Amino acid sequence: MDLALLCMVLPLLTVAWGQYMDYYDPYSDYRGSDGWVNVYRQGFNFQCPHGQVIVAVRSTFSKKEGSDRLWNYACMPTPHTLGEPSECWWEEINRAGLEWYQTCSNNGLVAGFQSQYFPSVLDREWQFYCCRYSRRCPYSCWLTTEHPEHYGEDMDMMMYTYDHYIRGAATTFSGVERDRQWKFIICRMTDFDCQFDNFKKK
Repeated sequence: MDLALLCMVLPLLTVAWGQYMDYYDPYSDYRGSDGWVNVYRQGFNFQCPHGQVIVAVRSTFSKKEGSDRLWNYACMPTPHTLGEPSECWWEEINRAGLEWYQTCSNNGLVAGFQSQYFPSVLDREWQFYCCRYSRRCPYSCWLTTEHPEHYGEDMDMMMYTYDHYIRGAATTFSGVERDRQWKFIICRMTDFDCQFDNFKKK
């Protein structure tokens, strides 16, 4: 490559790389730190800051620590097109030792997790913290593949597309492995404002 051309292109690549790194900055603590939100066999409560939702879930499993997991989450601000969070709440508790399927009611998106460990079943109960946004609502939802791929493995689920959001999950529990696999419910948001009049939270 011509030296003059390289001198012109290199600054542009540096700026582009800097913008790329700035865009993924919310993930830096999530990926580069072992600052888990819990310790083994203890409960925890994690909520994203106001106006942000969960975009990544990381976890590691330990058989010797009561077949429990450490958890870490990453949040991302939602775009202005969604409006402001108009209502946030904790969903019903999903009981330990059972399979379950849960979506945020009232068109909500997942903005936090709460969990309590139960040594009697070597499993956790869960609650989603959900927020509904004032303008847009979810549609075209689907389930991801299993996270982790096999029981007992590390989990690293990340939303790589900015306009997709977590609305819930389906989990299976192995009575032999004493671990869970998660399929996250992912949705897009409408490009138009939704009519929320007379819509009651179920």
